[in-house]
Amino acid sequence: MKNNNATISAAHLKYLKSIKKNRIIIWTFRTGILFLIIFFWELFARLEIIDSFITSSPSRIIKTLQSLLESGELFKHISVTLFETVAGFLIATILGSLIALILWWSETVRKILDPYIVVLNSLPKIALGPIIIIWFGAGTNSIIFMAVLISIIITILTMLSGFLSTDSSKILLLKSMGAKKNQILTKLVIPQSIPTFINMLKINVGMAWIGSIMGEYLVSRAGLGYLIIYGGQVFKLDLVMASTVILCLLAAIMYFIVAMIEKFAIKWK
Repeated sequence: MKNNNATISAAHLKYLKSIKKNRIIIWTFRTGILFLIIFFWELFARLEIIDSFITSSPSRIIKTLQSLLESGELFKHISVTLFETVAGFLIATILGSLIALILWWSETVRKILDPYIVVLNSLPKIALGPIIIIWFGAGTNSIIFMAVLISIIITILTMLSGFLSTDSSKILLLKSMGAKKNQILTKLVIPQSIPTFINMLKINVGMAWIGSIMGEYLVSRAGLGYLIIYGGQVFKLDLVMASTVILCLLAAIMYFIVAMIEKFAIKWK
């Protein structure tokens, strides 16, 4: 028994080392690719192989960020866009999940609303911009609503698909044991839909950012979308690129938070 345990332990240790080694390789290549992109971008700009007025450069982006930081504008615009995005993300996630639950609960309601959901999903949301501005005014509320509108249909469709994909044989087994529908929901459907919920959160991170920036394109006086529009209008492409870099960083942080939630959910499950 001792020899078997030692063999298993050694094999398991070797497996863990291989996972760690693979993880190091992945992060090394990720970081290396990023540094190569930045290096050659800056090099080509300095050698005038590319026009830095059109493409900007890492050094010019850093100077722009320093200027925004010194003027106090940087965190002002970040906080505005971040609030709009997070608010839209949370509202769409919670409301969309609740609607998906209702559609799962009642097949009749699902069949009634299905064509409307399909139409709303295929409708270009930007076309509703003027209506949204009239309804909610030219301010933060319109931008948050746009973020919700972009994300909520995806949330409903994704979560409903997850609920409906629950193993039918397990549902029949619970029914045969006298389980009520709310017990089936809480004991089987929701726990089995956790991976779907996590995937939906990952999708909604991107959709919420798209919605908030799209809303700021339509109507805003502050925010990263406003900086991008303003920079494009006055040909300050350094400002456009700097705002885009910040957007990428914020989206990555938000995605990382969702990834941490996923790890916690897997352990909890």
